[in-house]
Amino acid sequence: MIRTSLAAFTERLAASVGDRGTLPPLTPSRIRIELLAGLTVALALVPEAVAFAFVAGVPPLAGLYAAFIVGLITALIGGRRGMISGATGALAVVMVHLVAEHGIEYLFATVVLMGVIQITAGVLKLGKFIRMVPHPVMLGFVNGLAIVIFLAQLEQFKVVNEAGEHVWMTGWPLILTLGLVALTMALIWVVPKVTKVVPAPLVAIGVVAALVIGFGLPVPRVGDLASIEGGLPQFHIPMVPLSLETLQIILPYAFILSAIGLIESLLTLNLVGEITGRRGGASQECVAQGVANLVTGFFGGMGGCAMIGQSMINVKSGGRLRLAGVAAALFLLAFILVGSSLIEQIPLAALVGVMFMVVIGTFAWQSLSILTRIPRSDAFVIILVTGVTVYADLAVAVIVGVIVSALVYAWKAASHIHARQVAGEDGQMVYQVEGPLFFGSTASFMELFDIENDPDRVVVDFADSRVVDQSALQALEDLAAKYEAAGKQLELRHLSRDCHRLLSRAGQLMVDSDDDPAYGLAVDYKVKLGRLGGSH
Repeated sequence: MIRTSLAAFTERLAASVGDRGTLPPLTPSRIRIELLAGLTVALALVPEAVAFAFVAGVPPLAGLYAAFIVGLITALIGGRRGMISGATGALAVVMVHLVAEHGIEYLFATVVLMGVIQITAGVLKLGKFIRMVPHPVMLGFVNGLAIVIFLAQLEQFKVVNEAGEHVWMTGWPLILTLGLVALTMALIWVVPKVTKVVPAPLVAIGVVAALVIGFGLPVPRVGDLASIEGGLPQFHIPMVPLSLETLQIILPYAFILSAIGLIESLLTLNLVGEITGRRGGASQECVAQGVANLVTGFFGGMGGCAMIGQSMINVKSGGRLRLAGVAAALFLLAFILVGSSLIEQIPLAALVGVMFMVVIGTFAWQSLSILTRIPRSDAFVIILVTGVTVYADLAVAVIVGVIVSALVYAWKAASHIHARQVAGEDGQMVYQVEGPLFFGSTASFMELFDIENDPDRVVVDFADSRVVDQSALQALEDLAAKYEAAGKQLELRHLSRDCHRLLSRAGQLMVDSDDDPAYGLAVDYKVKLGRLGGSH
C-alpha cells in the first residue's frame, strides 16, 4: 500500500512539472536500476566536467560544482525524467573568451544573468517553439553532437611531454589504451546479453579499472587530468562592479550562453522523449535550466545545460525516474568530498570506451541510408546542420537549419499557387485561387491575371487560399489599382475568418453587404486603394 501510494505521488509530481507519461512502479528493483544508472552517469561526468573546465579556462572544481548543482536541480524540477545536465563543451567554448578577457568572476556573473534569461524564457512559454525545429534539423543535431562527443574523446589520447606540451600517445601506452577502449566497448556490447542486473557501462568501467589498478598498467587515469578533491560548494557573490559597463560586458555572453543552453537542452529533451515515450515539459525545462544556472553562478560553478551523451548513458542504463539524475549528482558530490582518491584511479580508457559506445548509439545511422530517398533539400539540411554543429556551435547550426528549412518551404509553397478561371454571373470573371498568398507567392499571384482582356468586373475567390501577410495585402492593393487604372472593378470572395480580420485591420475592405459568419454565402468585398501607402 505504501509503495503504491508513493508511486502515485511520484507520478502526480512528475505530471505537475510537465513530463507527462506513465511512470514505472517504484519497486526495490526499480530503485536499484535508478541508483546504478546514476552511478554510471556520475563516473562518466567526472572527466567531462574536468575537461570542459579546462576548455573554459577555469579550475576543475568549477566544472564539477556545475555538474553537481545543475544536474541536481534539473533532475528535481526539469521537464523530462531521464535527462542529465552538467557542464558542457558547447558552453565552454563560448566562456573561454570571457574568462580570458575579464576573469572568472565575470563568468560567475554571466552565469547568474544567463539563469535569469532562461527563467524568463520559461515563464513566457518560449520553450514551445522548439516544436518548429524540423526533423532533418533534429537528425543533423544528433549526428553533429555525436561527432563532437567523438572528437572530444580524442583528447584523452594525448599526454604531456617534458616540455609541458600535449602530444599524441605513442608506443605501448597507445596500444594499451586502445586495447582497453576496445575491451570496454566489447563488454558494454556483451554484458546485456548475459545479465541486465547491473548496467553494462558500469560493469565495463569496473572490470577495466580492476585490470589497470591490479596490474599497474601505465595508462592515463582520471587523476592525470586534475585532482577532483574538494569541499562543499560555498555561497559566493560574483566580485564584479555593479555598473552599466559590467552589464555591457556580460549581457552578450549571457544571451549567447542562454540560447545555446536552451537549444541543446530542448533538443535533448525531445530526443529523450522519443526514447522514453514522454512528451511536454519544454517550458518547464527552460525554468529548471534557468534556476540551476542562477544557483550555480552563486556557488562557483561554470554553468551548464543538458548533456546528450550522459542522458543517453542514463536512459540506456535503465534510468526512467528523477531518482537516477538526483543519484548521479549526489554520487558526483560524494566523489568530490570523500571518494576522489578512488575515482582518480579509474583509467580514462574505460570512460572513453563508454563515450564511444554513446557515440555509436547516438548517431542516427539511418539518416545515411535515407539521404538518397528523401527530398534533396532535407538531405542538404541534415548535412548542413551536422557540419555547422561540428565546426561552429549548436545554436548556430539549429538556427541555420531552421532558416534553410523555412526558405525551402516558402519556395515550395510559393510555386504551388495557381487559379482557375470561371465565368460568373452578369459576365464577370471569377479567379478561384488555390495556395497561400504570402511574400513568396505574390509575384506568381500577380501573373495569374489577364487585366487587359478581363471583363469589367473581376472576383478573386479565396475559398481554397489564404491571405497571410503584409506582402499579400500589398499585392491585393496593387492588383486592384491595376484593374482600376484599366477602368475595371476587383472584388474578393470567400475570405476565411482570419483573412477577413487581417484585411479589415489593414482597412483594405469595403463591405458591400452583411458578412456571413459561417461564410456559407459568396459575399464580395471591394478593395480600398492607397491604404498601405503603395508598394514602394
